[in-house]
Amino acid sequence: MASTQILKTRIRSVKNTKQITKAMQLVAASKMRRAQEADKASAPYARAAAELLSYLASQGATEDHPLFEERPVRNRLLVVVSSDKGLAGAYNANIFKTFLHELEADETAGVHTKVLTIGRKISQFASKIKNVEVIGSYNDLADRPAGHEFYAIMNTLRELFESHSVDAVDIIYTEFVSSLTQRPHTMRLLPAGFTEVEVSTSVRDAKFEPSEAVVMDGVAIRLISAQLSQALLDARASEHSMRMIAMKNATDNASDLVEDLTLEMNKARQAAITQELAEISGGVEAIG
Repeated sequence: MASTQILKTRIRSVKNTKQITKAMQLVAASKMRRAQEADKASAPYARAAAELLSYLASQGATEDHPLFEERPVRNRLLVVVSSDKGLAGAYNANIFKTFLHELEADETAGVHTKVLTIGRKISQFASKIKNVEVIGSYNDLADRPAGHEFYAIMNTLRELFESHSVDAVDIIYTEFVSSLTQRPHTMRLLPAGFTEVEVSTSVRDAKFEPSEAVVMDGVAIRLISAQLSQALLDARASEHSMRMIAMKNATDNASDLVEDLTLEMNKARQAAITQELAEISGGVEAIG
């Protein structure tokens, strides 16, 4: 049994760790709320964009549009989204697993894979994999990606697809379902309208002026950007949710450990007192 002094030191150390994890939990909870609000606010627009793209593609209105061109996939670009920091539970591990699965699927199908990483963790992971062509890496994006950084990513995807450098663009990210449920997901961005979704009546009954083709020329890239933006918002909301849960679990474990160590220290103290009393009694008897 450890001495009371050693146990006191361990208890103090665990309590200090608990204070850190508790603070990180509160910070993650605050960021999670803001990220969830941003995610929910943009979700209806992203859903409408997906419906419109899918509907127009199914109606043949986009046959001559370069962003809707379907062709045999010989080269594919994977956009992989992770976090910049750790301590987020299985968030990054789930993304890594999905990423490796997609790489294996491409290798089996004879498809050459190019990778664009978003987040420091996936950048570090991808750099360690042999024969993976990383064409770009973006780190430290804001919780609400916008402006130069966002459009740099979007323009890269567009240029690669329109130049036939890649035949498809997929994004791997963590889909936010609820504060307790997040799951890795792969979504096709290009060619646009590739992913079939249930189209609402309002989209089916919509009228396009002057024509569907003219409308698509003006809004196609914006609708695709909306899908990319929603994926990034989903990923960030999922990251903060999983980090909050991980830090809460760490805080709870620290509390349990402090209780166990305190109990062990009390037992050690009681054993020491009992031993001292026994020694005193033995000394009295010896004197008598």
